[in-house]
Amino acid sequence: MMRDSRFIAAKRVASGIPSRAQRKGRRNYSTFGVLLLLPAVIASVSCNRSSARADNPAAFPPPLVTVVKAAAQDVPHYLDEIGRNVAFESVSVTPQVAGRITERHFQDGENLRQGQLLFVIDPRPFKAQLDSARASLAQAQAALELAKIQFARDQELVGTRAISKQDYDTKKNTVDVGEAQVEAAKAAIETAQINLDYCYIHSPINGRAGARLVDVGNVVQANANATSLLSIQRLDPIYATFTVTEQDLSEVQKEMSRGTLKAIVRLPADAESNARPGKVEFLDNTVQNATGTVNLRATIPNSDRHFWPGQFVNVRLVLDMQKGAVLVPSQATQISQKGPFVYVVKSDDTAELRPVTLGQRQGNDVVITNGLAAGERVVLAGQLLVQPGGKVHVGSGAPATAPAANGDGKQDSAVRSAS
Repeated sequence: MMRDSRFIAAKRVASGIPSRAQRKGRRNYSTFGVLLLLPAVIASVSCNRSSARADNPAAFPPPLVTVVKAAAQDVPHYLDEIGRNVAFESVSVTPQVAGRITERHFQDGENLRQGQLLFVIDPRPFKAQLDSARASLAQAQAALELAKIQFARDQELVGTRAISKQDYDTKKNTVDVGEAQVEAAKAAIETAQINLDYCYIHSPINGRAGARLVDVGNVVQANANATSLLSIQRLDPIYATFTVTEQDLSEVQKEMSRGTLKAIVRLPADAESNARPGKVEFLDNTVQNATGTVNLRATIPNSDRHFWPGQFVNVRLVLDMQKGAVLVPSQATQISQKGPFVYVVKSDDTAELRPVTLGQRQGNDVVITNGLAAGERVVLAGQLLVQPGGKVHVGSGAPATAPAANGDGKQDSAVRSAS
């Protein structure tokens, strides 16, 4: 049997008939080739369909967009700066006489009134000095009275030549010296009274107390060696200090001379609608060499203590008003490699890609300084599917206009869809 099988296999090879294993291998190669060609065929069909659609734009419906009309409004021209709050008044309370502190009459962080008692320094030594000065005055006044009596007696005798001219002059001089001693004694009393008053330390301003720096029982020194007892800061109104560059200095000076310069101040966490107006009243007299900037200061009402000394604030320095500026919502502007642009929807509902020049932001809107006229419709939403020169389908609704800006640069951000 083995010999017959070998004979049959040799006969098939000689006649060119493939064996079973060869036939199986050929089937596997055929299947593998079909699988390799299938993606190429699918890609070719897809490309043909895409080319057909590209050649026929009408195959796609016009994209749905929302539009808004550009508005012409008067808006502020401003400089945005970073500033810091500073107390309107700041006082470091120091003793004016030396002694031991015996009383304290305030709490740390208390809102103080001008004239409110804060500390008491032991007044007994100064009261004793005052009593001594009063006694010295009484003694000087008594000596003066005696000198006056003696001088009056000698005045009656000088005409009769009962006394010499020298004795007369001596008595007159004694009266003059007595009067001077009385005045000196009065001055000593006044000095002693002042020192006694200095024992009672009062608040020199209305303001908020900081943490006390000296406790009861400590001995303090006066004048050059004085120890600060307390810091008091006035918070209403409050200053906002900031800087501008020397390039902007001339414009700032011009507007300040007109009295129209104002600042809009807010905390970084505040919304723009919560910014508070302030009056710019100080411009420094020199440009800082290291930074090329000059210091300014705005005064802001702060009755509710919204601002606090040392806080960073955003300061918008309003220079003047720009008349008839063209405004569109910021989201209507797009950026390309060639710069900013907007899609302008024409009267036939075709979209035009229009390059524009952007100005300053005004709330949620932006000023268009070049490339767009007031009243033109621009695409607000749906720009992704818009093709330059292609048709668009404007969403239903009343035509909207860019929100109006007020004098502080704040705007209503509501925008309605336009048809």
